[in-house]
Amino acid sequence: MAAFGGSPAQAEIVDFKIPTANNKTLFVCNILPRESEAEIYDCIFRAFSDFGLLYSVRVCRNAAVAEPGYYAIVKFYSAFSAAKAQSDTNKKCLFQRIPLKVQMCTKRQSMKTSQENQLPLNSIKCQELANYYLGFNGWCSRIIALQNISNSDGCEENTQELVQLERKSIKYICMMEIKLINYGMCCKGIGIAEEFDQDVTDPLNFTLKVGRAQKAATQKALSDAFQKIFIVVLGNGKVSLQWSSEHNETDCFTEDELQTQLQVNDISRSQFEHEGQEEILSDLSFTTESMEGTET
Repeated sequence: MAAFGGSPAQAEIVDFKIPTANNKTLFVCNILPRESEAEIYDCIFRAFSDFGLLYSVRVCRNAAVAEPGYYAIVKFYSAFSAAKAQSDTNKKCLFQRIPLKVQMCTKRQSMKTSQENQLPLNSIKCQELANYYLGFNGWCSRIIALQNISNSDGCEENTQELVQLERKSIKYICMMEIKLINYGMCCKGIGIAEEFDQDVTDPLNFTLKVGRAQKAATQKALSDAFQKIFIVVLGNGKVSLQWSSEHNETDCFTEDELQTQLQVNDISRSQFEHEGQEEILSDLSFTTESMEGTET
């Protein structure tokens, strides 16, 4: 883990949500046009990841009215890391022959608006963040339940019934538990995912759709579980965990109690769906009921 820029007395909260605050976003300009966008991306990523975990790097060409070249937007999870990176890289050449200009983002937004617009990280980003701050062996997860709920919803309108005749809905719900090994904490999450099988006569396509629905449900459940906690980072790099406002009574239930509570008719599907990042469903295999902290 990279060194942090705050004093030991300072502390900040890093949660499992997409970072939107200005003090976590850097604007990098004065990038020469002699490299390709992919090469510049690699240079920027290597230079700034030395200061902390990056959420994203975006490289763009300068506007047509400006001089030829590029600019980049670099997002950190930690404001400490972003501040340290800005002070240490501004007016430095780094990977080119002329100095870069590195500034904090100055987009106007109220703190309330920033917090309200924050979306949950997807499961891959959650794992990256947990591995960085808690260590690869600092947490583990397991699936409590994975159920097919494809036939649980009734059609309310005739148009919906006609659509259902043309394509088969494949819907799964997953309940997952995360254990924070060094902190004696445990949190649970729920995820729901749905796929539609356009060709009900193709068994291979149906199997692939089932795999995608199962995978997506587990990913959403993992992300939902991480929303129950946040990381407190001190200026000296030490970390601790605290419960977030999304921590609720389901995290205290036993496994038998959770199975009892898992009543499909009482679950609002929209409660566990978020418009934002899409999960990467590259691995359709589903042969284990646990994912360790080293999984990516």
